[in-house]
Amino acid sequence: MNDTFVARMREPKVISDTTTLGDFVQIWCDGHHGSSERSAVETDGAQLGIYGNRRPVLCAECEAHLAYAEKRRAFCPHDPKPFCAYCETHCYRSEERAWQREMMRYSGPRSWRKGHAIDGLRHLLEGRKYKKLAEAKARAAASDSTREESR
Repeated sequence: MNDTFVARMREPKVISDTTTLGDFVQIWCDGHHGSSERSAVETDGAQLGIYGNRRPVLCAECEAHLAYAEKRRAFCPHDPKPFCAYCETHCYRSEERAWQREMMRYSGPRSWRKGHAIDGLRHLLEGRKYKKLAEAKARAAASDSTREESR
């Protein structure tokens, strides 16, 4: 673990995002790998104590995905962090991005039963905000390119 990772993992928003992600990965793992051997995660984030006494219990495959996502979140160059779907910088490898998208689509609707109802509503509202911002940026870029072409 390097100092930058440790410092970022102490930020309240990064902790919140990472613990929510851990809960979502556990929902996915429960639904898809319930019969696999699982144990409490030993990721860098878990070693720093960000999950408290509620470390996710995952199979080895899901733990690897969570460890990768912890690092991506900690080293996100954007502040505030946008939704990955609307970000200009895709820092996830394509196969990880596809896995995360599939995991979120599965876990999101099931998360309200695991205590994330308010987080889900907040996520929905934030998602609308970032989508509008991304659309506004696209419109601005299109109008800029149209102006340059007409010169």
